[in-house]
Amino acid sequence: MTVDVKFFASLREQVGCEGASVEIGEVATAADVWLAAAGGKPMPPNVLVAVNMEYTDPNREVKSGDEVAFFPPVTGG
Repeated sequence: MTVDVKFFASLREQVGCEGASVEIGEVATAADVWLAAAGGKPMPPNVLVAVNMEYTDPNREVKSGDEVAFFPPVTGG
């Protein structure tokens, strides 16, 4: 199945791309999508994950055609 992936802010720099379409197995989670799109690099701690523009857990299952976005932790003060 094909999933669209987007990386934002510092994650884009760490992975080396803004986004991609990746092919993954029939049963996959957002965390699996990260591994496929990031070339096997482990997901940093506290990364925010959104599937189809809704924040979710990295263990959420994804379907073909979903958009999975990864955001660095939000800081502020």
